[in-house]
Amino acid sequence: MKVKDTLNLGKTKFKMRGNLPVREAQWEQEWDDDKLYEQRLKLNEGKPSFDLHDGPPFANGNIHMGHALNKISKDIIVRFKNMNGYYAPFVPGWDTHGLPIEQQLAKKGIKREKLGRAEYRQLCEEFAKKEVKKQMADFKRLGILADWDHPYITLQPEYEAEEIRLFGEMYQKGYIYKGKKPVYWSPSSESTLAEAEVEYHDVESPSIYISFPVKDGKGILNTTDTYFLIWTTTPWTIPANQGITVNPAFDYSVVEVNDKRYVIGTDRLESVAEALGWHDYQVVQHLKGSEMDRMLATHPLYGQDVLLMNAMHVTAEDGTGLVHTASGFGEDDYNVAQKYGLPVFSPMDNKGCFTEEVPDADLVGVFYADANKLVSDKLKKSGNLLKLSYFTHSYPHDWRTKKPVIYRATTQWFASIDKCREQILAQIDQINFMPSWGKLRLHNMIKDRGDWVISRQRAWGVPLPIFYAEDDTPIVTPETINHIAEIFSKEGSNAWYKRSVKELLPAGFTSEHSPNGEFRKETDILDVWFDSGSSHRAVLTQRTNLHFPADLYLEGSDQYRGWFNSSLITAVATTEKAPYRSILSQGFVLDDQGHKMSKSLGNVIAPSDIIKKMGAEIIRLWVASVDATSDVAVSQSILSQTAESYRKIRNTFRYLLANTSDFDPHTNKVAYEDLNSIDQYIEVRLNDLVQDCLASYNKYDFNTVYKHIFAFISNDLSAFYLDFAKDVLYIEGKDSHARRSMQTVIYDATVKLAKLLTPILPHTMEEIWSFTKEKEDHIQLTDMPKIEQYDNRAELLNNWGVFMNLRDDVLKALEEARNSKLIGKSFEAAVTIYPTRETKAVLDKLDADFRQILIVSKLVITDSAAPAEAFKLPNGSFVVEHAEGEVCPRCRMIRTDIGADKELSIICGRCAKIVKNDYPELIQEGLEE
Repeated sequence: MKVKDTLNLGKTKFKMRGNLPVREAQWEQEWDDDKLYEQRLKLNEGKPSFDLHDGPPFANGNIHMGHALNKISKDIIVRFKNMNGYYAPFVPGWDTHGLPIEQQLAKKGIKREKLGRAEYRQLCEEFAKKEVKKQMADFKRLGILADWDHPYITLQPEYEAEEIRLFGEMYQKGYIYKGKKPVYWSPSSESTLAEAEVEYHDVESPSIYISFPVKDGKGILNTTDTYFLIWTTTPWTIPANQGITVNPAFDYSVVEVNDKRYVIGTDRLESVAEALGWHDYQVVQHLKGSEMDRMLATHPLYGQDVLLMNAMHVTAEDGTGLVHTASGFGEDDYNVAQKYGLPVFSPMDNKGCFTEEVPDADLVGVFYADANKLVSDKLKKSGNLLKLSYFTHSYPHDWRTKKPVIYRATTQWFASIDKCREQILAQIDQINFMPSWGKLRLHNMIKDRGDWVISRQRAWGVPLPIFYAEDDTPIVTPETINHIAEIFSKEGSNAWYKRSVKELLPAGFTSEHSPNGEFRKETDILDVWFDSGSSHRAVLTQRTNLHFPADLYLEGSDQYRGWFNSSLITAVATTEKAPYRSILSQGFVLDDQGHKMSKSLGNVIAPSDIIKKMGAEIIRLWVASVDATSDVAVSQSILSQTAESYRKIRNTFRYLLANTSDFDPHTNKVAYEDLNSIDQYIEVRLNDLVQDCLASYNKYDFNTVYKHIFAFISNDLSAFYLDFAKDVLYIEGKDSHARRSMQTVIYDATVKLAKLLTPILPHTMEEIWSFTKEKEDHIQLTDMPKIEQYDNRAELLNNWGVFMNLRDDVLKALEEARNSKLIGKSFEAAVTIYPTRETKAVLDKLDADFRQILIVSKLVITDSAAPAEAFKLPNGSFVVEHAEGEVCPRCRMIRTDIGADKELSIICGRCAKIVKNDYPELIQEGLEE
């Protein structure tokens, strides 16, 4: 027999290369075939519930890395909860209404205006369902375990019906009203926008100073050559000017320059004079803003009266301290105009072009942005334009079309925030926010939020369930709402367009506002944020295995103004409760230079491309490795580094599996109290890892879970325990106590590490599980490892901590000897340690083979005084010499007793004893190299 045949070399069919792009799909199909999701929930019946409510992504296109970050994060949480004592279902959702789908149909050449509304909406629905199917396949391929057979989709009839009922409840409680006031208006979309649909980009805008002649100064201001000076960045709104607003608490100055007098805020005078190049001016009068209340100016272009008004929104941060006011084009303008009884004036159509209402024939049909030059030219000609310049500033844009939006007064349906603001703010105080700054962010958004415009002038969405009587009175009653909801629950919301008004109203419905029994339907649809914001009602309260409120909402930080916001408003308005107990928000996915991903920059990384090349596990491990509470970076380089980390994890498991292939945990396991001290130490370290990981999982801190596990694998196992393990696992007798003791720990580490990593790397851990001797068919049907209590934990950690410090010194001494060409490998060394008194006292307590652990051929630990040439380090002094003797071909140590056993003369005495015990037949047969 050859020497190598006497070694206990580990063997496993677990491959070094995972072939993830192929194997993952096979495991996913197996999970599907075995109904793994249903099996897991069945096991957890009767346990405490945990509900993570999925925020619906918009069904448009394949998923991107932001989707992957979001859904994998949710999957990690749900998998962990299900393995840690909770009943945690996960129902995936999709948002399917709104402008993006209409735009996709337009790209296909489908013209909305040439089709009937019902027919057009049917095409939208078909497109949306295809997109849902596409994204569902993408999410499944990431290994997401969910109720894929029963997702919630906002176009589902049962969903739309509950949304209608929720609207009806808000209406009956007085939260819904119709009004004409300025709202975000997107000319490019021809629709109103919610605050959540607005994003900001830098634009170049004109900046103009305009003089308004004083007409009636109330005996305080002279009317001859005296002007109110205003500044604006929207010259196009001047034709709609109705007033000038000043702050009643401010001081104002009358300045004489170039034989004219101008009224300017005193705090703004210096800046304005510099901007206008006034070097020789004189202040001739002072007055308070309150004194100007209800003075009159003359419109510089059209001659009509312009009312001076008082309001506190005027600031001294920029401008002149006098604010041009057009009630139809600004929220503050509207509010002050309402206070002074001015009508709402908004001479503009849906496309952003002036209508015939504008008091200037030259502007009729002109797009608002093009009107800037026309208006500025007219003001210059009239002599009222003091300065025109341009500056770059942040301006609101439509988040879909990426084009500028305006404030425009239109008749819309609103949800009142004022009526429930205090209730909402009180609920926010009871919510757990991760990160904690989210509480202040959401609080401020609700505190400062105006009423929510919930109507949209589009086709694809849930229709506002409102009828109008003959006198235009809106008709919304519990009877009409319930009737519509019942119809929608069976036929979907397209019934609004397919059925007649009579069919949509309850049988025999009458109203005093329609003596002739005639009614008409509202043509607007509900804001898509009302759709998704109704999911707590349509999903959590309607599904028997879900609960309201949810335990957790997890989305990107942009959802503080989106889904978090709209869900909170609708829930508090109808239930007086927040729809979630906790919010976890995540940052955005950027490239490694901190740039947003875009096709134009060429930095887009598609999950599907990574899956085909590396596997979904690499994306999942990347998700676990980043701190997603702020923006995270991803690139091919970063993913390649992640793949290296994966290989490290995989190859460590391969070693663990190979060296426990002959270990049966039922018959070979060594009780903790009988383990060798070093094995107890690693078992305690493993137990601490379990405790740390469970705590981090419970805080949704996957990044820390990943760091702890990777550090344990790299430092405790690879760089230490498994480094000297070969001398035990390969060399010692197969059934020796030392080997079975170590195998007990290695097998335990295999099982526990696999369980801890299952939420992150479910495909790989499923494969590893098949090589263990555990009874469950799937690792995902097991539970998280339990935290053990070891009485000697503190003593072990302290004593072995002292040894680890000593080991660091030994490694430095060996490196010094290596650099001096005294030795090559550590097995060539004979080391003498002269430890400090404190270190020696601890070593004497440890029952361990330190030579074996330090991987040297000879070790002496002595109380003697260290020679002068000894290498001095913090924990002692060290002498390293080249070991005397020959290399044993079996254990690879340098020994002086090779041939001591005449029957097995080519190996050392230690190995001869082991071989004789395990292979007694070799006494007769002999041994050869």
